[in-house]
Amino acid sequence: MTPNKSTTDDVTVLRAARWLDITAESGDVRSPAVIVVRDNLIESVNPAEVPEGATEISLGDVTLLPGLMDMELNMLIGNRDETWDPMHGVKVDPSLRTLMGVGYCKQTLQAGFTTVRNLGLMVKTGGYLLDVALATAIDKGWIEGPRIVAAGHAVSPTGGHLDATMFQNLAPGIMPLSVEEGIANGVPEVRKCVRYQIKHGARQIKISATGGVMSHSTAPGAQQYSDEELEAIVDEAHRAGISVAAHGIGDQGIQACIRAGVDCIEHGFLASDETIQMMADHGTFLVTTTFLADSLDVSKSPPNIQAKAAEVFPRAKAMLGKAAKAGVKIACGTDAPGIPHGENAKELAAMVRRGLTPTEALRAATVTSAELLQVTDRGRLAPGLLADIIAVPGDPTEDITMTESVRFVMKDGRVYRND
Repeated sequence: MTPNKSTTDDVTVLRAARWLDITAESGDVRSPAVIVVRDNLIESVNPAEVPEGATEISLGDVTLLPGLMDMELNMLIGNRDETWDPMHGVKVDPSLRTLMGVGYCKQTLQAGFTTVRNLGLMVKTGGYLLDVALATAIDKGWIEGPRIVAAGHAVSPTGGHLDATMFQNLAPGIMPLSVEEGIANGVPEVRKCVRYQIKHGARQIKISATGGVMSHSTAPGAQQYSDEELEAIVDEAHRAGISVAAHGIGDQGIQACIRAGVDCIEHGFLASDETIQMMADHGTFLVTTTFLADSLDVSKSPPNIQAKAAEVFPRAKAMLGKAAKAGVKIACGTDAPGIPHGENAKELAAMVRRGLTPTEALRAATVTSAELLQVTDRGRLAPGLLADIIAVPGDPTEDITMTESVRFVMKDGRVYRND
């Protein structure tokens, strides 16, 4: 669908049966829903009168929600059931990879996710930041997709979880990666790597702090960067006004990240009760990715990866509920294509299965994600905010799976889907 053209005189009135007031303590669903959009902003919600001559869109028996947000995905890696291949790192060149990402951007927007973080590149690109290119193309209106907060290349030590050669277990000399492409060791190199990503458009830094499940790297709990390296990465990013997200599965590595001032932990699967409390006390965000524990099929993976999954995934399912009870700030992230692109809302249902209420899951994908991004212009349906509005059937505060059946998508005041 070609998005509507916007002019300074564009006014649209959306009418629906219900809307979600996520600012309310209980996440109240209110009736009816009349939202006036002028240009790219919400002008009013349920006003006494609507502007004359406005374009009216009647959506019927649906609930209007703020556009959802996914705080961890990778548009440059394909779905396992489509183009994903264990050897994609050496088979797919950067230009083809970027074109592939165009399709995934559109699928993600059509699923109701209007803002995402791309965290971060784990492929050889010759130093080009492909996610920054996608973000720029979307902002200019050349392609359809969510707003992308790009991280550039993930910063990883040699042999770390986010060293792309570790996913394919490549032999020495195959696909060497430079500091600019994310492989950095020691304080001088990690500073240079961070500076390079920021220089070329990264608005977020992603680091490999501990081992992971799906790579032939160290044990999933192992801390991969020293305390000094972590501190240097955070210092370099924060001085530039850029936040830092850390792939963190192992307990001690997560604690090291918290002490270093990392802004958010991705996954957090093996975090102990003590570490969870540290996150709450320091205001460190947790980006959940909990559906991975349900969805990743490792039956055809090598034995060492199957063994890691058997250790990590059951503990991952138990961790999220503990974090919520401790008051950790939880934001929504899928690690797509761990969840196939366009099926991002399955993460919300997984969060509810772990003990969150549907409203808490919706907050994670809206207001808490906006707080993580340090933005105040989205995440709610309120006057003056960006007109990022989606519609789903039923009442998602009663049945969170309704978010998997998006019927309408508006981003920045433009309609991209209307079933």
